[in-house]
Amino acid sequence: MYGLSLGVSRIGDTLPAPVYALLSGLNAATVGIIALAAVQLAEKAITDRITRILVFVAGVAGMLYTALWYYPVLMVGAGAVTVVWDYRWLHRLFRPFWRQCQHAGETEEQPAAADSSRVEQVTTVNEHDVETPIHLRRTAASNQPLFTSSTQDIQQSSSNSTSVRECNRIVPPNIHFNLLTWKVGIYIISAFLATFLAIMLLRALIKSPPLSLSLFANLYLAGTIIFGGGPVVIPLLREYIVAEGWVSPRDFLLGLAIIQSFPGPNFNFAVYLGSLAIAKSSLPSFAGALLGFLGIFTPGLVIFTGIMGLLSVLRSRRWLLSLLRGLNAGAVGLVFTAVYKLWQIGYVNGVTGNGNPLGGDPWWVAVTAGSFVGGKWFGVSAPLAILCGGVLGLIWYGVVKA
Repeated sequence: MYGLSLGVSRIGDTLPAPVYALLSGLNAATVGIIALAAVQLAEKAITDRITRILVFVAGVAGMLYTALWYYPVLMVGAGAVTVVWDYRWLHRLFRPFWRQCQHAGETEEQPAAADSSRVEQVTTVNEHDVETPIHLRRTAASNQPLFTSSTQDIQQSSSNSTSVRECNRIVPPNIHFNLLTWKVGIYIISAFLATFLAIMLLRALIKSPPLSLSLFANLYLAGTIIFGGGPVVIPLLREYIVAEGWVSPRDFLLGLAIIQSFPGPNFNFAVYLGSLAIAKSSLPSFAGALLGFLGIFTPGLVIFTGIMGLLSVLRSRRWLLSLLRGLNAGAVGLVFTAVYKLWQIGYVNGVTGNGNPLGGDPWWVAVTAGSFVGGKWFGVSAPLAILCGGVLGLIWYGVVKA
């Protein structure tokens, strides 16, 4: 990523028209792959109605507004909602109203129940009549022991299979971490929170902070609040880097299109952006790449290490499980937000530097849908789908623009 940033920094203000078509095709295929990832993550994150609602609300809310503090608030709010829901704190308020609704429904169903009881009485009298064909058929059928042996075989086979499963079941022993105790975990989490608050306050108190501090603070914040990783980091980095004016939208889209064709996590994109952002200062570009790497990766590694120490104490806490369930649902909703935001800037034509919506031309819609369908039902890998999108972009240029 650092080498890619060095190459992009030496590119002029304009690119050849086929290059823009290639980038648009790569971006369109990338949107389809991220949409597929969003659907797959949603299938795992949605466990009940409340998580389904949270995925929807977080995705829609992320589309409607954008700010540095907004995404963390959405995720924390989603976690708080699941805690309140699982502990049924609001159920007590709505319980009287719900009982009134049920009572009203029962009073309306009483006449219908009386009518059905009269019908059942008539049917019962007819069934006990000896002369009726129903009685004759049931009497003849009662003399034949149907499905008796097969039912016994099924019960015996099910009991045997159950016993086999119980014999083969191996329960792993409890895992104890001797090095990372709960006290060490608390120290690590506390130290991280102290450094996080110090960096944020330092940037806020300094009137004109240096670019290196602002860059590291934004990436440190992004690395802290990202829950779910992957596609969520892309719109977050665009908001924290491009919106600040440190990297041009064209260079952002250029790097995004290229990075999707290579293996590795999307977090590496921060190294590319950090190198380009710091080029406007007196520091070398390598310093920006290092700041990007440390800022985006350090929070996750430190938090994970601290949680490993607290795992033996917190794994049985019901409120923690509820909180993580809501955070996960909120993060998945933000992946759908990423799909929308990338869709809005995916088409690059060289005229407008911010990018245009892919829906402006049906060709890019078809490329996006093709990458989604190929990955979902035909097992096409993400790099191959993105490369095919680039080829389709060149074909579009040869047919439409050439």
